[in-house]
Amino acid sequence: MDNTSLRLFAGLLVLFQSSLCFTNSDPDLRPNFVLMMVDDLGIGDIGCYGNDTIRTPNIDGLAAAGVRLTHHISAAPLCTPSRTAFMTGRYALRAGLGSTGRVQVILFLAGSGGLPPNETTFAKLLQKQGYTTGIVGKWHLGVNCESWNDHCHHPNNHGFDFFYGLPFTFFNDCQPGEGKDVLVDLQEKLWNISVLVTLAFLTLLLVRAVGLMQIRLTLVVFLAVLSLLSFSVWFVPFELLRTWNCIIMRNGEVVEQPLNPETLNARLMSEAEQFVERHRDGPFLLFLSFAHVHTPLFVSERFAGKSKHGMYGDNVEEVDWMVGRMMKTIERLGLSEKTLTYFTSDHGGHIEDPRRGGWNGIYRGGKAMGGWEGGIRVPGIFHWPGRLTAGRQVTEPTSLMDIFPTVVKLAGGALPENRILDGHDLMPLLGRETNRSQHEFMFHYCGMYLNAVRWHPRDSDSIFKVHFFTPNFSPAGAVGCYDTKVCMCHGEFVTYHDPPLVFELLGDPSESLPLTPETEPRVSEVLECVRRAVEDHRRTHTPVENQLTWTHTLWKPWLQPCCGTFPFCSCSENSSHLHL
Repeated sequence: MDNTSLRLFAGLLVLFQSSLCFTNSDPDLRPNFVLMMVDDLGIGDIGCYGNDTIRTPNIDGLAAAGVRLTHHISAAPLCTPSRTAFMTGRYALRAGLGSTGRVQVILFLAGSGGLPPNETTFAKLLQKQGYTTGIVGKWHLGVNCESWNDHCHHPNNHGFDFFYGLPFTFFNDCQPGEGKDVLVDLQEKLWNISVLVTLAFLTLLLVRAVGLMQIRLTLVVFLAVLSLLSFSVWFVPFELLRTWNCIIMRNGEVVEQPLNPETLNARLMSEAEQFVERHRDGPFLLFLSFAHVHTPLFVSERFAGKSKHGMYGDNVEEVDWMVGRMMKTIERLGLSEKTLTYFTSDHGGHIEDPRRGGWNGIYRGGKAMGGWEGGIRVPGIFHWPGRLTAGRQVTEPTSLMDIFPTVVKLAGGALPENRILDGHDLMPLLGRETNRSQHEFMFHYCGMYLNAVRWHPRDSDSIFKVHFFTPNFSPAGAVGCYDTKVCMCHGEFVTYHDPPLVFELLGDPSESLPLTPETEPRVSEVLECVRRAVEDHRRTHTPVENQLTWTHTLWKPWLQPCCGTFPFCSCSENSSHLHL
């Protein structure tokens, strides 16, 4: 073999060895993931999105050192369907978690509805790639199906190796003195029935005792039993709701019932930090799902009264501090350049409670208001030093559903081929390989009903939004559903529009001026294109069991997670060593 051939052979050998080295080290190049989601945070509550009264230096710093999305959209304006879409990369109705009536989210931890076991979450796919996966904080996607410990909807059954937190959510019943949240009108009716039956029993008992009339003892006994039953139907599921719904679980075990909100944040942060420390050698995925800023508001002592925006501002500033603490943990462990961090909210702020709710900036509407922008436009921040350009801003439409394909592909996994995915990989957009979103159409649901469609024409910078119906605000002239506390999606609670309302979001982000053929010649074209897109979209639907029916939603004692012997469920977790 001559010298030229030897040199060529040697060169090829080097290239081959180099390629082997690169391939073998590929798993080491996969990032860790820390996904942070706030509950009910308005896009206008953060400094880098325009707020100048609430201090959020850590979140702002994350945006300054990363990529900030300004057209980031939640797939639903309420917790359960939004989180379903986030976890699965699919619209919630594909999993049966869209409402047809007043029950729009999971209401009882001991209901049988939830994220079906046959759904694929990004956590399941990352497990297959060798990732250790954990969730700390709020779940709100169900627990059990047929027995108190089958855990068919539980995070451990949906790809998370570790779970610590609230399998339900933090709501008014969890905080003594904050009133009630769940089916308040039904509670009042059941109480009134109980009172009437008890009064009837006592009246007949008195009449029989004094001998005014001859009343059969069997009738008195029947009314006594009926009185006890009617009282129990009201008292057990509703008056004990704090015990049933407000719990802390560590994996499949209930460790606190009811939960103590005073130490909740300290425990969540401690568990999140310990998870990262335990798995620093990676790869890992942590979903840090904050209990803040859902009402009732609760705040650690060091943040109480410190903001210019009352208790709500205190909550947001505490969240910011928690974000900063997590970032410091990642930095302290030398994981900054190995970790993709993401920050968002599950949907817009709750504006019906102006004293305790969030601010959605210039956008119309808020939580539970269907397709109005204020309920679905959310913050979106990505941070990955060395991979993402610091200080960049992406104005193209993106979705919470995009997280699924983004993390799965970065982890080296394959996207499932046996189901429709509605999200798209964001890395080409984040990494400047393209300046165009893959979302030409986005479909906005109010429960199971298609409320609005967003269209970003491929040959235009315009972004059109078509509303088929809108919620009826109450009382008349209000900008929210103050009479019902949250807006509904059906019947007399909505108004259908024929023709539909059309807005152009670049010129009118507040959705204040519907377009007409006189003001926009393309209106008819927009409506026709959206009509065809809706037809195509509906052809992708397959029938699934509705998880939010009354049958699935109502409290079932045999499904109740419990520490101790049911119904005497009570335990507390030692947290005296923790502090923020």
